[in-house]
Amino acid sequence: MILTTCAACAAPLAHTAPRCVRCHTRYCNKTCQHDHWRRGHKQMCKKIHRGGNAEQYHADKKYKEAVAVAVEACADDTKGQTCYICTQALHWKTKEGLVRGCSCRGTAGFAHVSCLAEQAKILCDEAEENNLMNTDRGCERWRRWDTCNLCKQRYHGVVKYALGWACWKTYLGRPEGDRFRIWAMGTLGQSMRMVGHVREATVVLEALLALIDRQPEKEKHTHTVLNVQNTLASLYGQQGRHEEELSLRRKNYPLLKLIEGANSQNALISANNLGLCLHQRGRHAAAREALREPLADARRTFGEDHSITLNLRETTADATSGLGGEANLRETIAIYEDLVTRSRRVLGTSHPTTQQREQCLREFRAFLTGGVAAVLAERRARGGGGGA
Repeated sequence: MILTTCAACAAPLAHTAPRCVRCHTRYCNKTCQHDHWRRGHKQMCKKIHRGGNAEQYHADKKYKEAVAVAVEACADDTKGQTCYICTQALHWKTKEGLVRGCSCRGTAGFAHVSCLAEQAKILCDEAEENNLMNTDRGCERWRRWDTCNLCKQRYHGVVKYALGWACWKTYLGRPEGDRFRIWAMGTLGQSMRMVGHVREATVVLEALLALIDRQPEKEKHTHTVLNVQNTLASLYGQQGRHEEELSLRRKNYPLLKLIEGANSQNALISANNLGLCLHQRGRHAAAREALREPLADARRTFGEDHSITLNLRETTADATSGLGGEANLRETIAIYEDLVTRSRRVLGTSHPTTQQREQCLREFRAFLTGGVAAVLAERRARGGGGGA
């Protein structure tokens, strides 16, 4: 259920909320329904019903809006090109233009969102028919909803957002516990986050977790829950809901350790997210302690130069600096000196992560030598905070 608020008063709705008999628009109660009927729903009810009822009508409308924005954003890049799927400049049915939101170069990768969606649907339906959806091949088919078939890179920005709505409108009519319907909600929520629709993404992903929790066999969707909780934690952080973010981080890491093992990339990334969250909340000692074992696991499994190891060391260094004192600051500087050397070798000197670590190292050295005022002035000039 994406329409999670009352159509009349915008109050949050339970999934069992009353709805219009004809078009399934949902309301808090009969009072809101009658009020909405008088304020214009009477004229729209038949149209919404003919459009597949409230959820489908809403999804189709949002899809068309998202496609229009994506086509306009890609207009300069797609001028004079044709769709690599249907070979036409304009889609034969929808008359929509072309997009390209992946890593393809030259004349490759131009397509209509409708063609990409139809291709993904055909492949997923075929995989479902052949009982492949629980296999790697099935997961690869599902990734076609957000991944380019040519360059194998994920779509981004407004193109991904349009495909998110395409995915949801394709599967929303399935039963509530259907796997494809659940995955489609997750795909839509992730795409909303990509374009900065933080509140909308939060609402969709919270509704998805509630939906899964209502299922009699919800353990089937454990990986989906973990992915959604990880995304929700980031969204909560962006909205200043820090305790909720921390709560989800603390749930996710032990579950990933249990399911995938302490040495898995997902578990180690989750551990780093937890440590970073604790550090940002000012719980520096707890952050460093939470990162101790994951860092050792990352070093044993991936080595000193792997990105996961480097990220865990960076978060450890930041947490150590937060403890205060000259000894901790010197330890932080020593870690960053090694991080910068490895980043230059592994990522290159022009990589943003390398440059960010070099900047942090300069700031920590300035703090040690007493150049605090210069560091704070530089941070303010960059639009950063005023604290250490």
